[in-house]
Amino acid sequence: MQVLLATSNVDTNALLRVIESTMSITVADDIAAIAARAAIPPLAPGEKKKCVVAMSGGVDSAVTALVMRDAGYDVVGITMRLYSGDETGAVAHGTGSCCGLEGVEDARAICQTLRVPFYPLNFERQFEQHVITPFAAAYAAGRTPNPCLNCNRHLKFAALLGRAIAMDADYLATGHYAIIRQDAEGNSHLHRAVDETKDQSSVLYTFTQQQLARTLLPLGTLTKREVRAIARAHGLPVAEKPESQDICFVPDGDYARIVAERQPSAFTPGDIVGADGAVVGRHAGIGHYTVGQRRGLHIAQGERRYVVGLDTDANRVIIGSADDLTAHALVADDVVFIGETPAEPVAVEAMVRYRSTPAPAILTPLPERTARLIFLAGLRQPAATPGQAVVFYRGDEVLGGGTIERVERSDGTPLDMDALAGMQPASPIAVIAMQDLAVIGE
Repeated sequence: MQVLLATSNVDTNALLRVIESTMSITVADDIAAIAARAAIPPLAPGEKKKCVVAMSGGVDSAVTALVMRDAGYDVVGITMRLYSGDETGAVAHGTGSCCGLEGVEDARAICQTLRVPFYPLNFERQFEQHVITPFAAAYAAGRTPNPCLNCNRHLKFAALLGRAIAMDADYLATGHYAIIRQDAEGNSHLHRAVDETKDQSSVLYTFTQQQLARTLLPLGTLTKREVRAIARAHGLPVAEKPESQDICFVPDGDYARIVAERQPSAFTPGDIVGADGAVVGRHAGIGHYTVGQRRGLHIAQGERRYVVGLDTDANRVIIGSADDLTAHALVADDVVFIGETPAEPVAVEAMVRYRSTPAPAILTPLPERTARLIFLAGLRQPAATPGQAVVFYRGDEVLGGGTIERVERSDGTPLDMDALAGMQPASPIAVIAMQDLAVIGE
């Protein structure tokens, strides 16, 4: 099949979508059974509840609105307009980003198809304040930011949820792939989605109990294939719309342009140096680089070289080998927990890159919303960098997360146990972890 497609003159992507649609479930009863598995609280006979659905203009939010409507909820679609095309060039170039003009118009068309009210709301000021400005500042400081986390934290589940409550809505529903469950005591828990390839639980770790109680994630119990099948069966206009693969306000991938507009000092030329401090080249500005980057260095040194550090004070890009990117331990700040904050070290699985495999670690809570993670059993986390998120799991449940502030890397010498332990007395499990870590570092 692949050879046949490659040697023909047909639109391969279009043909694959046709093949997928013929393989998908299309019988009406089966579609209804799939939709019935959506994670939606059932309504009692005669009960009415209002739900605001965050509409991005894509298939996930479209199906979210559909299944909420068919479950008997009074649905109101709202799209957050987050930036203007003339500011970032995203919409002007027809990139189809989720939160610009094209996304707004697709969301409007979806709501017209579903016959539900639709309102676009302007959140440009909040988006600039909480997402774009911190994004540019982080890059200028040599950090690797995750703007989607800030968008979820400050806009979708704060500002937009607040608007929904002001509209007397009972819930805010989004198209995120994750699952919210309640225990017998009424506490909410966040879990991975059924579809592991689409799971978005790691970008939702900032949820509070109050936000979880008013939020619905209907798609967490469905697969992406099933979501598209529902959209096709109901004739939704975005059933075949491709997924956005880029940050919404830089869909062309040119992060440097966004940073340069707000942090021009990040583009002062400087030296590229090796781990020994020897100058090996020149760079056009730290804003062009992130830790872990390999391309764009233009340094010929035989073996592959990576950015292993950014010295903003000296305006230097530091390069090294893949081994230099290995992390044995890290310190995170702005740490939050969905449930209670642990009072002592706990075993977790820590994820430091989106959709990477979580690694076993010991998490030690520290004062002022900070925490220390020590990776166990010789496992190493590649390219863990300051500014990135680290998310704490127990099985498929999200416990919380934070922002990486400092990374302890392997340099062939044992790690400083006193520095790792800090001033707090270590528990037996933490002592064992640090002893193991000393062996790993030798």
